[in-house]
Amino acid sequence: MRLSGNLWRHGDFLRLWLADTVSQLTRQVTGLALPTVAVLLLDVTPLQMGILSALEFLAFPLLGLFVGVWADRFGRKPMLVVSNLVRMATLATVPAAYVAHLLSLYQLYAVALVMGVGGVFFEITYQAYLPSLIDKKDLVEGNTKLTASGSFAQASGQGLAGLLMTVFGAALSVGADVAGFLVSAVALASIRKKEPRQERAREDFFLEMKEGAKVVLGNKTLWSIAGCSATANLGGNMAYTMLLIFAYRSLGLTTSVIWIPFMVGIAGVALGAIAAGGITRRLGLGHAIAAGAMGEFFLLLIPLASYGLPLVVLAASQFLTAFFLPVYNINQVSLRQAMTPDRLQGRMNATMRTIVWGTIPVGAVLGGLAGNAVGVVPTIIAGGVLGGSAFLWVVLGPVFGLRGQPAELL
Repeated sequence: MRLSGNLWRHGDFLRLWLADTVSQLTRQVTGLALPTVAVLLLDVTPLQMGILSALEFLAFPLLGLFVGVWADRFGRKPMLVVSNLVRMATLATVPAAYVAHLLSLYQLYAVALVMGVGGVFFEITYQAYLPSLIDKKDLVEGNTKLTASGSFAQASGQGLAGLLMTVFGAALSVGADVAGFLVSAVALASIRKKEPRQERAREDFFLEMKEGAKVVLGNKTLWSIAGCSATANLGGNMAYTMLLIFAYRSLGLTTSVIWIPFMVGIAGVALGAIAAGGITRRLGLGHAIAAGAMGEFFLLLIPLASYGLPLVVLAASQFLTAFFLPVYNINQVSLRQAMTPDRLQGRMNATMRTIVWGTIPVGAVLGGLAGNAVGVVPTIIAGGVLGGSAFLWVVLGPVFGLRGQPAELL
């Protein structure tokens, strides 16, 4: 991650960076705390766990394209603020129901679904918002900082969740996320720069949606990135849906130690973010994206934890997977943004998110079904193989030959 750069003096970017980092952190805490509640307090089956994981991401294939048009038509900052406030209010019901002895699996299903709706608005809109907030020449620096802190949040958030669960229990630890989303909403509301006036819609809503989809589907470079990310998410979520069941039930780990492997992942994220620029300069943009996409293969280490040193093995898997994550994300997100004009940023991001996050609920349900049918460990192995093979989309497409970021092409 670049320690220098123009954006350290850009107050509005720093507010967006803080808001996104806190939002990502709280989402990761919830991502570990809610399934832990399901496994340890509600005794879910693998299929029920798959359904719970799928509901959090179901909004992307259902709403993603609509949100992309809205993000290009209306103010992006208000959408970001409201999405965080909705998620804050939704999460507050979990510790309240637990204290009142009313917590149920169906409530967790509803919470996961609403969190997903808030997430689709935030994830699509903030990536469309960034190019209007900073100069185009600063996009790589901005995405480096956002991706690095997001990856840091992904690793440290689950570690923080483990610590909170040890002290307060799984259900009450969700209360920390309520405060986190409030902080994020306040930071976003304090951004001073006015957004560029959005063009008044001159086309039918669905024609605008179609134009956004054509940006990705009609461009071989963006389509290769979409296919790579979608495949990685499909396989990765087959494996990750079963990870906590494997850790708690097969390995006998507890909430007092489950956070350790995820915290070790922080080092992998940090080193990957620091090394990303050097890797890209040495290998070229396309080769660096392909290398980053191969990180999912390290999920295949997880089953080895059954043979001894489970925390060490899980930590190694998390570290290596996390190292490659920023190498991939920093480069592919910057590539997408550099190729796309501002008026299409929201719809391009929506189409990409619909494709690449749309496979997450599919992977979660497939993981749950496979976990019931053939067992947890075979499901993790199948997910690791499938997720790791995503790099073939890059190697066999036009991205692999890119040496640096192209100019706007659309």
